[in-house]
Amino acid sequence: MSVKSRNDNNEIESFETSLRPERWEDFIGQEKIKENIKIIITAAKERGQTHCEHLLFYGPPGLGKTSMSYLVAKELGGNLKITSGPAIEKVGDLAAIITNLSDGDVLFIDEVHRLNKAIEEYLYPVMEDFKLHLTVGKGAMARTMELKLPKFTMIAATTRLALISSPLRDRFGAIFQFDYYNIEDLKKILLRTSKILDIDIEEKAIELICERSRFTPRIANRLLKRVRDFAQVHKESKITPDIVLKTFKLLDVDEKGLEKGDRKILETIANKFNGGPVGLQLLASATNEEEDTILDIYEPYLLKLGLIERTPKGRILTMEGYKYLKIKPANQNRIFI
Repeated sequence: MSVKSRNDNNEIESFETSLRPERWEDFIGQEKIKENIKIIITAAKERGQTHCEHLLFYGPPGLGKTSMSYLVAKELGGNLKITSGPAIEKVGDLAAIITNLSDGDVLFIDEVHRLNKAIEEYLYPVMEDFKLHLTVGKGAMARTMELKLPKFTMIAATTRLALISSPLRDRFGAIFQFDYYNIEDLKKILLRTSKILDIDIEEKAIELICERSRFTPRIANRLLKRVRDFAQVHKESKITPDIVLKTFKLLDVDEKGLEKGDRKILETIANKFNGGPVGLQLLASATNEEEDTILDIYEPYLLKLGLIERTPKGRILTMEGYKYLKIKPANQNRIFI
């Protein structure tokens, strides 16, 4: 029986951790980004450097930005240190992190667009000259102290590139956009995941999961695990398309991969605002969602499917959106994009 319970918690944790790619060959998709980064690292090694250019990754969540950073650190022979923009509140936090780095290490800063603007000023010499300038004391007794830092590589990730200031953005040697995956690459990812987690699953069942994964590997893996749980509880030894469909019905995931939150946004625009336009703040208030959640989680996929359109006046429901909801536009004379 391939879909089975595991009593050893440590074994479960090791399985989950092993889903992260260990080699370039295991990282499926984002081929151009991989090739560019491999060239950057190879060139740095040929120059005898233990570090490479600082890198900035941007794109929707779940597309492999952190996993790519792990591979960069492994290729450089260093350790990966992970933090986030909101976690670095004061210069002391920054100093504690970077002074504990070693040559060749990689510092990964997630949500870098939420970095304190005052901290950015300290980051500039850190990124350019590997020096941290600290002010010790106050008033007439204040003096500047310079700390030399190890040669490390900084990788920053964001879902909101426009919110990063130009001075900070310009200090990255390369900027890469992570895009949504295609179905074929997602199938390869789930085949690899199913082997690692010892899941017996039919190919058609994998295709169904891929079609509803929002073109995102993290979501595809998450759905596969939920299907595995469903099969395990119902004593099924093999995952079939029927089991996948029953799981999705229970999870309230439809054929387009939309969930309750997505549909709530579409229905709110259609019913409360006559199809729009509606501003982000008003939409967030009407749906009881955070503005950042709409911007980072829901909106990118709804835009990709063409169900909504973002205009200078706000979000509007497209004709495809009305078709999906199976309702007629409030304004029959409206021109749709």
